[in-house]
Amino acid sequence: MLILGLTGSIGMGKTVAADNFRRAGLPVHDADNTVHELTGVGGKAVDPIAELFPEAVKKGAIDREALAKRVFGDPEGLARLEEILHPMVHHREQQFLEHRARQGCRQVVLDIPLLFETGGEDRCDAVITVSAPRFLQERRVLRRSGMTRERLDSILARQIPDAEKRRRSDFIVLTSLGRDFSLLQILNIVRITRHWRGRNWPARPYRGRRNIA
Repeated sequence: MLILGLTGSIGMGKTVAADNFRRAGLPVHDADNTVHELTGVGGKAVDPIAELFPEAVKKGAIDREALAKRVFGDPEGLARLEEILHPMVHHREQQFLEHRARQGCRQVVLDIPLLFETGGEDRCDAVITVSAPRFLQERRVLRRSGMTRERLDSILARQIPDAEKRRRSDFIVLTSLGRDFSLLQILNIVRITRHWRGRNWPARPYRGRRNIA
């Protein structure tokens, strides 16, 4: 089974790219959606996060906006939050891969926003980065509710620069030329990699977050 890693900085168009991989028939594991499930009502991450950040709990779930404000500018708090979430997300990822392997899937996609930042590329056979010019990235992100330039700068400061991600990737999907062109690029990647041999399944043991300081 070939494992494709999909990543890209905030506002680059990764969500649309993931949808296009699904349209092409590839199963996609969405790490961010997994975090939503883990921090929602009844989620396994709610209680351990509540012990650290009780002010972030509302109606039995983690309020992501309140949590983001709490860890904003607090590297130690962010690291402790990641120590809770990353192993849980990785466990769900392994369940996804096991299920798809039993189904006989030849290609799967791991949609991981912080793929390079967490060493996730080591679990993938090829990496795809979605990219767009900085001005377009900023325009997209600053349209989001509650987003400010200060907060955007803080997010980008914790992410590997787009140029470095592109340099370290096997494929780049440009999202500035329209959705149809993005889809064509993804269909081409699926075609090229269809008969590649996977090297990372069965998976190696999880070794935790990579230090990128």
